[in-house]
Amino acid sequence: MKPYRSLLDVLVFALVVSACAPAQTRVADTPKPAATAVPTLVPTAATTPEWFDIELTDAQTGEVFTMNDYAGKVVLVETMAIWCPNCIVQANEVRNLHELLGNPDDLISVSLDVDFNEDEASLKEYASGYGFDWHFSVAPLLVARALGNLYSAQYLNPPLSPMLIIDREGNVHQLEYGREDAVTLQRIVEPYLAE
Repeated sequence: MKPYRSLLDVLVFALVVSACAPAQTRVADTPKPAATAVPTLVPTAATTPEWFDIELTDAQTGEVFTMNDYAGKVVLVETMAIWCPNCIVQANEVRNLHELLGNPDDLISVSLDVDFNEDEASLKEYASGYGFDWHFSVAPLLVARALGNLYSAQYLNPPLSPMLIIDREGNVHQLEYGREDAVTLQRIVEPYLAE
């Protein structure tokens, strides 16, 4: 009975978050561009969101960090869960992106586990098992709530491969939902790195 209770908790949370979310243009409702086009990014408010100040713990290293620690850099944020097969594929593309770009020091990747039933020990085993070497952190409730409220409840649905780019100025840009290959991510990220 406990797994059903946990699933029910997640569904109720997602409904509450989506009901509280401000009205906005949904990226998922826009048509997916052709493979050669760069996906449309939807910028959000120019002020730094409060969740940038919330401490996150890297599951692999134990390092505590916030999004504000990377001010002046480009940050690629993906929400994910250990059980999500799309997340593994997308994370491999993120790894390929870093390799395509020559592993620049000013591109930071952060994968936020938004499944409240998963813990740091499991996330550490997952990330190290696949050889992912960037920040993996279990998203605290306040961060998950902020992602759902500010951008869309779909950020709590890992199989959609939701991703954000935080530019050097701290502006947040939403990528369209769905997996992106490394070459597409490169076309999206390079203009921000060039700023």
